[in-house]
This record gives sequence, structure tokens and C-alpha cells, in this order.
Amino acid sequence: MKWENQTFGSPAPGAPGSGPPAPGNRLVEWLVQPASRLLAFASLAVVLGIAVSTSLHANWGSDNAFVVKAARTLLDGGSPYEDKRFLYLPSAVIMAVPEALLPQAVLRWVLPVGMTGLLGIGWLAALRLFSVPLRSRFAVGGFAVFALAYKPYENLVLIGNWTAISAAALPVALLLARRRAWGAAGLVVGLAIACKPMLVPIGLLFLMARQWRALAAAVLVPLGVSLAGALLMPSPTLFFTKTLPFLLQGQDAYALPWDASPIAVLPRLGVPEPVAVLIAFAGAAAGLWAAWTRWRRAGGDADGGELRLAETTCMVMLAAFLVSRPSFDHYLLVVLPLLLASAVRPGSMPRSPWFWAALAPQTAGIPWPSELDAKRRAFKDCATLCGLAILLARRALVSTRVTLGPVTTAGSPPRTEPECAATPAESASRTAF
Repeated sequence: MKWENQTFGSPAPGAPGSGPPAPGNRLVEWLVQPASRLLAFASLAVVLGIAVSTSLHANWGSDNAFVVKAARTLLDGGSPYEDKRFLYLPSAVIMAVPEALLPQAVLRWVLPVGMTGLLGIGWLAALRLFSVPLRSRFAVGGFAVFALAYKPYENLVLIGNWTAISAAALPVALLLARRRAWGAAGLVVGLAIACKPMLVPIGLLFLMARQWRALAAAVLVPLGVSLAGALLMPSPTLFFTKTLPFLLQGQDAYALPWDASPIAVLPRLGVPEPVAVLIAFAGAAAGLWAAWTRWRRAGGDADGGELRLAETTCMVMLAAFLVSRPSFDHYLLVVLPLLLASAVRPGSMPRSPWFWAALAPQTAGIPWPSELDAKRRAFKDCATLCGLAILLARRALVSTRVTLGPVTTAGSPPRTEPECAATPAESASRTAF
């Protein structure tokens, strides 16, 4: 049996219903073929080149520096929450101690490579969720193209924001959940929350799936590590009396120009703040309803449930980003690998031109007007965030039709089965990897 037929379930030539594949399917079949060594070398050079170039910037690791400073403050006997820019749980201080022990010269080169590695882990896990071989053109070249074309990627590697941990953890957790290891998925999410509480909304996925062990792990792991961190530091109550109020107010003027939340962007366009808050929360509520609707609509899926799992999760996260303060451009790196990897499935969001139109404001090389640069880039970020949320919500709320085609097996009459661009993970595990 040929490799591509075994993995992607293409009918043999001449079989009933084998016909010429659709243009989109032909592109997918080409993308899932093994990548050449030249492409692998070029892709590695691209991602390492981005990592090295960020190490040479004066503002490298600016976001990571707040967490490292908090860990060093703890080691010196002070309270990390004296610095209003440290906004994470006490558990993050414990996680940052290894970085605090590294010399600055070493951290300068290790941090960008670590950020790149975390984003790469998220990309590969998202691909395996949809049974895409890791040596394929899509896996190898797709990551390099994404790194070059999507501007927030370079921004995240440059500033070293711990969003990269969530970008790696979420696809890994969904891959584990798809393999029925929900407890391990909850543990991964819990560890990510202990580093940065970005994946707290994923608790809703565990609730919808009625996976109580996963939910317990996602709650108890960061809670336990945070309690340990609080016991080690003086004045841990500053987290509640100083840090939380500062965070809930959207921080200050320093973060406002980069805040892509509609709550921050709409008032800058002349919309009264109460109306902006109402719009944002209404959009988030609609997003959560769409996530619940998508989760309940399992019978129409043509695959083994991966698309349902990914789209429900991404909808929950996008709904949270609409009301989180602040909401930065690199937050979308948590959901984009999953959405992009779903392109191998017919009817997925990347098969629509509107998906790429929503990403256009974040594409490198587009000559946007100068008034949208620098401190007004949040307008473009908000447009992408709202565009993706609307498109995914519409897909979730509007029931999709499954294309049925005749499938013939030896010694049996013709029957119909859902067409699927890739087999579930269980089938793929018997193939190349």
C-alpha cells in the first residue's frame, strides 16, 4: 500500500469514486508528502535565523525580564509583587528560578531558542492531532513560512513572553485528550497555568467533556505550586491587593497602545467605554454559545473528532481574548497552529478565503499606512482577533454538511462513508511514525 493512500485514505486509481481530486485536496496531498532535505535545511535556517537575530536586539527578552526579576527578588528575600509589572501567579516565580540562576550572557542566547522550541512543539503537536506526518512538507516548510509571514511570531520570540508556554501546551493537551488521556491533558494545562494563567478558559472544555479528573488537575496543580510559592515569599497578599486590581483595570498607559481587546480599542475610535464593554462581553457570550454548540454537534463530523476538539477549544480561547485586559497580538499564537493544522480536513476554516483575509493585517510585508504602525497597531490586532472569532463562531453555529461519496471494498457492495482528508490518529500511528 502506498504511503499517501495509507495515511490519507485516498482511493486507489480506477476505484469507484476515485475521480480527479479537488484542487484543495490536490494541494493537501502534495503538502503531506515527505519534505526534501533542502527544504528541511532551509526551514531550520529560517527559524534559527529569527532566533539569533532577536538575540542581537537591544530589547530582547523584555517581557521575560519581569518574571526573571521577580524570581531574583524572591531569592534576595523580597516580594515579587512589589513590581507592578509582574502579573503572574506565585507559581510563576518558582518556575522562573532556573532562569534567574543563569548568567545574562547565556540567557540572551538561550531564551530566543527556547521560545522557538516551544512554538515548534505546539506546531508539531497540532499537526499530529490531525495525523499529519512530521516529515511532511506541511510540517517542515509550514513552520518556516508561518515564522516569516506572521509578524507576532517574531515579536513573541523577541520579547520572550511566556505565552509561548501556552502555545506549546494547548495542542499537546488536545493531542492527549484525543488519545483519551484526559488526565494527562489536564496536567499539561495545569502546568501551563502555573507558568501563566492564559489557559484558564480551557476548564470550560473539561466541563463540556465531563472530564472531572482533567479539570481537577488543571485546578490543583497551579493552586498547589502557587501556595508553595506564596509560603516562600513575604507579603504574598499583594497579589490580591495590588496586582489583581491593576490587571483587571487593563494595566496603564504603558500597555494601552498594544491592547487589542475591543474594550480598549473601541474607546480609542470614539465609542463610549460602557458601550465597548457591552459589545466585548456580548461577543464573548456569543463565542461561548458557539463553542457549546460546536461541541454538541459531533455527529456531523467526518473525522474522528479532532476538528470538533480543536474548533471548540479555539472558540473558547477567542471568546476569552475578546474580554481579557490586555489582549496582545501574540495571544493568537495559542490558537493559530491548531486552526492552520486543520487545513488538511475538508470544510475547515483555512479552506475559506475569509480566514486568510482575517490574517492579512498580521502578514509581514504589507505596506500599511504609517498611522497603523507603532502605537496604533492594536487596531490591526483587534481586527484579526474579531475576524477570527466571528468566522469560527459562524462555522460553529451554522451546521456544516458532510460530503458523502461511494466507497467500495473487495467483495462488498458499494457503500457511502464520509470523505476525510486524513484518518484519525489511531490509523496514522500505524503508518510512517
